Amino acid sequence: MGITDHEPTGVRMPDPVVRERAATAAPGAVGLAAGLLLLAGAVWAGFAVPDEGAGIALAVLVALLGGVVLRGLITVAPGEAKVLQFFGRYTGTVRPAGLHCVNPLSSRRKVSTRIRNHESDVLKVNDNDGNPIEIAAVVVWQVQDTARAVFEVDSFVAFVHTQTETAIRHIATSYPYDDHADGQMSLRGNADEVTERLSAEIALRVESAGVHIVESRLTHLAYAPEIAGAMLQRQQAGAVVAARSRIVEGAVGMVEMALERLSEREIVDLDEERKAAMVSNLLVVLCGDRATQPIVNAGSLY
Repeated sequence: MGITDHEPTGVRMPDPVVRERAATAAPGAVGLAAGLLLLAGAVWAGFAVPDEGAGIALAVLVALLGGVVLRGLITVAPGEAKVLQFFGRYTGTVRPAGLHCVNPLSSRRKVSTRIRNHESDVLKVNDNDGNPIEIAAVVVWQVQDTARAVFEVDSFVAFVHTQTETAIRHIATSYPYDDHADGQMSLRGNADEVTERLSAEIALRVESAGVHIVESRLTHLAYAPEIAGAMLQRQQAGAVVAARSRIVEGAVGMVEMALERLSEREIVDLDEERKAAMVSNLLVVLCGDRATQPIVNAGSLY
């Protein structure tokens, strides 16, 4: 059995041995009618055959045949399928809803094909920077190939849950929680890209089980409690620095505009020293985080 290597995520899964195919099945109404006719024929044989012993034997034989035919009847509800086996060999899957007549000696296993949700537990892992974080996700999935779901893994439900947790841990360790440089992807800043890659990796991991991933989304993302306080202070400091940068940039523009207006209107003639003092005072007023206390000079300007 070959091994397929998926380059984007490094996932290596074995090639599937079996794939789903449609089972040979007759309309259920035909099988039901045949079985009832055989049972009715058994009753008739028990009374119509002159030889009592032969009549009983024929009635039992026909009744057994009718029971075998009726045992071949199966019902399939919407949102489910029946996987058939004959002496351990996979013979096909019945998907259409309704009553069907199949090989009465085959075993049947019901597999739900409805869309399911799996919400992972909150996992504690280290991000790409080594910081402990908490992460969780919800995965929407559906059985696409019933044969692989039944025969390729022991329990496809447990398989999906385990592979989902593995993919979440791998994605969490592949990116930092926050981006520290322009153009760097992070778990918090690039949620759409991260969830898209998470869906792709889970899909590759569960493909051998015949499962299709509809969607996956992160439902919880936070720093671990032991470093949450320190990281919050770092985020607040970054926000303060960014805000101060914007304030300083605006203040420099306002000072430049003030000097240009004073020069154009010739309100006052300032030498370089007075300009420097004015710039210093304006920047203090505009960039300070507290209200300034002005000092009025009642004397001469010089």
